[in-house]
Amino acid sequence: MSVGTKSVQCFRIQSVPTRLSLDVRKLNLAYNHIKEIKVRDLAGLSDLQEVSLSSCGLEQVEANAFVAQQLSLRVLDLQKNKLRLVPRGLPSSLEVLRVGHNHIQGLQASAFEGMKHLRILDLQDNRITVLRANALSALVRLESLCLDGNRIESISGAPPRLPQLNLLSMTANRISTLSSAFFASMKSLRTLHLSGNLLTRVPHELPRSLLHLSLDHNQIRSLRNREMAQLRNLTTLSVSANRVASVDGGLRLPNLTSLELSGNHLRVLPGRLAPKLETLDCRQNALQEVTHQQLSGMRHLKHLFLENNTIRHFEANALRNCLQLTNLALEQNLLTSIPEGLPHTLVRLDLKQNHIDSIQERDVRSLKRLQLLNLRNNRLSSLGAGVVAQLPRLQGMFLGGNPWNCTCELLRVKRALVARQVDMGKEELCEEPAPHVGEHWRASLLEEGQRQRCKEEEEEETLTAEDTADTDLDEQTENEDYYDYDV
Repeated sequence: MSVGTKSVQCFRIQSVPTRLSLDVRKLNLAYNHIKEIKVRDLAGLSDLQEVSLSSCGLEQVEANAFVAQQLSLRVLDLQKNKLRLVPRGLPSSLEVLRVGHNHIQGLQASAFEGMKHLRILDLQDNRITVLRANALSALVRLESLCLDGNRIESISGAPPRLPQLNLLSMTANRISTLSSAFFASMKSLRTLHLSGNLLTRVPHELPRSLLHLSLDHNQIRSLRNREMAQLRNLTTLSVSANRVASVDGGLRLPNLTSLELSGNHLRVLPGRLAPKLETLDCRQNALQEVTHQQLSGMRHLKHLFLENNTIRHFEANALRNCLQLTNLALEQNLLTSIPEGLPHTLVRLDLKQNHIDSIQERDVRSLKRLQLLNLRNNRLSSLGAGVVAQLPRLQGMFLGGNPWNCTCELLRVKRALVARQVDMGKEELCEEPAPHVGEHWRASLLEEGQRQRCKEEEEEETLTAEDTADTDLDEQTENEDYYDYDV
């Protein structure tokens, strides 16, 4: 037993200890072997405010077991036990009740009677199949309700009266439909999680107060204005891993900042989306092109994720109105070149696993702020020093998995990247192939020969530069590039 100031924690016990101090306020009996709680176990402990009985193998709590704490108990933790029912006669003073990870199969109408102060109710990972909504109506001050990981297929009874509910989470159930009446009293709802169900469309008449809505892993086929027009306060919407094939143009979601649509059936990038959008995730769809018209209104866009599609055509200057874009992900598409006219605001550009076979200086000239460039697994055979010189803030450049032609110029580029301490990952650029047994001497001679040839070329270039230095001394042009690495 561990005793602190008005706090008691017990270990290796099979029942509630007797002779506890009558002024104890916090009682932690978690991770013991207590199968039952009776009224007499806690009698006299009228100052108890918090009780934890989680992970005890608890099978039964006698009705009114906490009657002595009717006015004092604020937090009761009964998680991870073997309870089949929500205990009856719990104190009206309770503010937090956690009964998740039990064997509860349903909610009785009287389960929460009189609990007008309860703010947080956790019922996740039980065995509820039919949610009797009217059983929750007594919880007029409830702010957070978690029903994740049950087996809820339907909701019966009159709609619950939950005027102060702020968060409702019902992920990983079997819900196929929700009536608009279910949400009628939830005027304060800000966050709604319905991922991992069987919904085929966005529920009708969701509360106008919603800020965050997650519908991932359902069977939704489209996003329609008529289902969502009232959600003018919504800031984040996630509908990933559904069957979405269409999104109504100009969804009336003026405050939306994040839209996640990855893992759907989109063939066309949604256009005319919310003007305040900062993050658009359309990974793992069937997109084939990107055009300026689709993205023209997204002046606040910062993160655009388009990887794992079949994009072949990327219209020149398609992103010219995306004046704040910093992160562009285009990996695993069918691009044959770096898109033309990328915004100068880019910090990260991912082009891994495309069909890009060459890079010109003009392709990256505008990317003065770029810090990371991923070109792994393309079809590049050469890379000019001028390309790297156009990227003064580069911190990472990943080039593995390309069929490089290891010329002297490419080796100079490699040395320049190393000198600038640019991270090139674990793949070795222009690494000599491992020699076969008995051919170590041959590989060594070939490598040494290549190095010698490159060294001779550099010496010749140095001499030529020295011979012409005097004539060029006074010919500095206004077009000479200058990179300030501290900016």
